[in-house]
Amino acid sequence: MAGSSVKAQTVLLLHGPRQAYQITNGYNVPLLVEDDETLIQTYTIGLNPIDWKAPDYNFGIAALPYIAGRELAGRVAITPQKNSRLKEGDRVLVISTDYRDLRKAAYQEYVVSSDFNVARIPPSISFQQAAGLGVAFSAAAITLGICMGIDFSSVLDGPDLLQLVRSVKSEIIPEDVRAECLQGITDDERAVPGDWVAVWGGSSTSANITVQLARLAGLKVITIVDTAKHGLRISGCSAQRPDLLIDSHDTDRAVDIINKSVGSQLRFALDTRGRDSATVLLEALTRQKRLNEAPPSPPQTPRELKTQTSHLVGLTGLPKETAPEGIAYHTVPIKLFHSVPAVGEALVLWLERLLEQGLIKPPPIIGVESGFDGVNKGLDRMRSGEISGGRLVVDLLA
Repeated sequence: MAGSSVKAQTVLLLHGPRQAYQITNGYNVPLLVEDDETLIQTYTIGLNPIDWKAPDYNFGIAALPYIAGRELAGRVAITPQKNSRLKEGDRVLVISTDYRDLRKAAYQEYVVSSDFNVARIPPSISFQQAAGLGVAFSAAAITLGICMGIDFSSVLDGPDLLQLVRSVKSEIIPEDVRAECLQGITDDERAVPGDWVAVWGGSSTSANITVQLARLAGLKVITIVDTAKHGLRISGCSAQRPDLLIDSHDTDRAVDIINKSVGSQLRFALDTRGRDSATVLLEALTRQKRLNEAPPSPPQTPRELKTQTSHLVGLTGLPKETAPEGIAYHTVPIKLFHSVPAVGEALVLWLERLLEQGLIKPPPIIGVESGFDGVNKGLDRMRSGEISGGRLVVDLLA
């Protein structure tokens, strides 16, 4: 392909907070540095909320001018120097969780990625579908595998992420997520088939993939969502359909339904919306623990169940209050995906198998823009709240 001969490219640059991204021509094509790095020609970019929130609220910007973009789909232009499964011309998706390395950002014609952050996509998956899948998949798998301890080995030989990350040298794990990975959940409290998990904000892409992976692993799922907007779509999608669908409009009512439906069986919850809804999930878990710890009836009936810790994961925020006794808060250690090669490789190889076998369904594409000027248009649509329940992507090449 042309990647080895092209020296300049077009990129989108952010020059300051609260500014639009600017189309810039003649920008250097990023260079490969490590022997496991590959160069990808971008065909389709997936837009994420962080792409507009970062400049609007001035966070997550490593340097100025800045190149943004967390995921894309395209073709391999230059293969890694080391022996790799990737071949020139392969159709791939790229997951860029390393926002500090601008070579790996999606808003450019050519993108560098470590081969363990690249997944090949089968002919049945379009570039548009692939561009909107990767970040949600990595976040969902790490949420379930690390924070809740799910072992995916029964699903197409998927990874046991908790065992994997605890088998590597601890210094490889970034210090700020080390405690989550090594002490976040004990082996005897890991989620297993038949356990219930509640997901608030079930219309988001991350929730979509989380529900799919949880169901594949044998968990029972409660999805709390605006049913007027998303209920019919979710209940009509076999891959995403939960065991219990609850309307989020009346939060007290939602908590009541959870408790009356599953009794004291709920120990795991994921919030994808923010602090307020995470606090509602905390109330649901707290009520569950009260039910579980209530005196048996009749009084002389022995209680054999061991009280276990409940686990609340926040993708975008956690309750203000300190976690009550018996409940643990978790933040998703997403940087494991790029900082621990064994984790990234295990996930992309598993994703390849899931896509090849049709066991995971990409989130719906509900909007498509074209060209680099379409990125700002698409981000404006996201700012306005127009995009909900699916993904918005931008085609650079047909």
